[in-house]
Amino acid sequence: MAARCLGRGVGRLLGGLRGVGVRALAAPRLWSSASAPAAPPGSYQERIALAAREPAAFWGPLARDALVWDTPYHTVSDCDFRSGRISWFLGGQLNVSVNCLDQHVQKSPESIALIWERDEPGTEVKITYRELLETTCRLANTLKRYGVRRGDRVAIYMPVSPLAVAAMLACARIGAIHNVIFAGFSAGSLAGRINDAQCKVVITFNQGLRGGRVVQLKKIVDEAIKVCPSVQHVLVAHRTDNKVHMGDLDVSLEQEMAKEEPVCAPESMGSEDTLFLLYTSGSTGKPKGLVHTQAGYLLYAAVTHRLVFDYRPGDVFGCVADIGWITGHSYVVYGPLCNGATSVLFESTPVYPNAGRYWETVQRLKINQFYGAPTAYRLLLKFEDSWVKKYDRSSLRTLGSETGGICISPRPSEEGAEILPCMAMRPLFGIVPVLMDEKGNILEGGDVSGALCLSQAWPGMARTIYGDHQRFLDAYFEAYPGYYFTGDGAYRTEEGYYEITGRMDDVINISGHRLGTAEIEDAMADHPAVPETAVIGYPHDIKGEAAFAFVVLKDDAGDVDMVVKELRSVVADKIAKYAVPDQVLVVKRLPKTRSGKVMRRLLRKIVTGRAQDLGDTTTLEDPRVITEILSAYQEYKDKRGGAK
Repeated sequence: MAARCLGRGVGRLLGGLRGVGVRALAAPRLWSSASAPAAPPGSYQERIALAAREPAAFWGPLARDALVWDTPYHTVSDCDFRSGRISWFLGGQLNVSVNCLDQHVQKSPESIALIWERDEPGTEVKITYRELLETTCRLANTLKRYGVRRGDRVAIYMPVSPLAVAAMLACARIGAIHNVIFAGFSAGSLAGRINDAQCKVVITFNQGLRGGRVVQLKKIVDEAIKVCPSVQHVLVAHRTDNKVHMGDLDVSLEQEMAKEEPVCAPESMGSEDTLFLLYTSGSTGKPKGLVHTQAGYLLYAAVTHRLVFDYRPGDVFGCVADIGWITGHSYVVYGPLCNGATSVLFESTPVYPNAGRYWETVQRLKINQFYGAPTAYRLLLKFEDSWVKKYDRSSLRTLGSETGGICISPRPSEEGAEILPCMAMRPLFGIVPVLMDEKGNILEGGDVSGALCLSQAWPGMARTIYGDHQRFLDAYFEAYPGYYFTGDGAYRTEEGYYEITGRMDDVINISGHRLGTAEIEDAMADHPAVPETAVIGYPHDIKGEAAFAFVVLKDDAGDVDMVVKELRSVVADKIAKYAVPDQVLVVKRLPKTRSGKVMRRLLRKIVTGRAQDLGDTTTLEDPRVITEILSAYQEYKDKRGGAK
């Protein structure tokens, strides 16, 4: 029953809601234009120059006209990278859910907001803006009845679905802070993120469906909240008909929403009030909760969605990212909905039931812009072109590769300007990149490579790390004072285009999931036979990057192969299956400096075949360790080659 109800659209999600009439919407807001401009007038080059030279003159009018305000802002920005102070549109008051829902319902209530591309092909569900608003309001009222107030944190542990989107918007409506946690994380990772944010409520499904498999979401939540004292209630929706254990904290979300009215007065929020937390991995092992605020984030998501993808009214926009990542926040939910677009929610995988799934979906839904992960594209390259060519892709105007808050992109540009595949190319309006050498000097001109930094604040950037502003400063502003360090290296061509060359810190990107190497190391170090480990990222044909673990075992560790198997299991249980190292090499010791710091760059060079160019090794405590590791690695490769 539950799955079938979900299939009838969000407004008809709950059987008990049938027959309830549409109520009045939130009162119209002032200072909202009838049609938001894409960008200030002028040529492309004039706008680029204006945004770099006078950010306030560029972003101020854009924010005034593109967003629906309760109270207009009095100051466009107050930013200082040296102190880590980032504030935009000070004095302004608005509600993000009104910008994403009410304004469109007032104009065209039956226009399609979401197309839910469910796990099984051909079972898509269309949800109107009116239905999504009503469901959002019912869920918001339910949250309030269960004690959620402005500023409270709410964990959302749900796969891509209309109800997950409604949960995000319901939090925004009442001023609560949502903390969406990727539904592939283990109980341990979930608990860590709930506890760091001190979430009062968790919203989840009984189960999830992905790639033809059932995911036991509620069981994972049950395990996680055993060590989460802040959680007062778990709101459980139903994606399948299967019953799950319901404990003292558990509440049936459908039943409770059915009791609520389909209207909820929106909370007026300050521009710099927190909209959401999103946890990303850090190099210290402890995930960091990045804080995004209201007006600046929404404006940047909407503007980049419109300009980068050439979005036009009536388009069907298909971003297949998970909502548990920033790409899903920005380009599945907030950007498209603020622009009144039709956004596709993709529940499945790129190869279910076969390698043509993406392109069959493009044909069936007539998608105009398709935005996917590099990992997925690399995976599909392993299959024959026939999986692509058998489907009609004529509706597509733009094919993009994922990032979370687009800063450098081939579009927008001057009309007819070239696009070079696999290159980020052009900084967006207000994005002023610089390349730094190892000593912190700015590299001028073209044909140069260095650390990619940004010299100017932009509205969509994170404001701090939840509860730890010093860590925010250390992570993004310490390496190059006065500049924001992206963590990436980049190459600038003679033409001035930018190409991202890879991560420069201890965070790796596995199949689109950013993961701190220290997080994997911490999980493996819990094994009683493992005194220390070092994890690095290395290039992978499918995943983009994969994890390679160097492990030191105790003398009495016993069966080495069994320990390695157990370590893989530990990482899967404590973090997620995608975090399991592809390769594990047992070594006698790790390359350390005299101060005890592991020199991971040396390990990375060994793994990537650059052992003849190790660079400066004078700080090594014992240089002989390199010979030991090289010998162990060669033996390991020989063994793997023989096994094949």
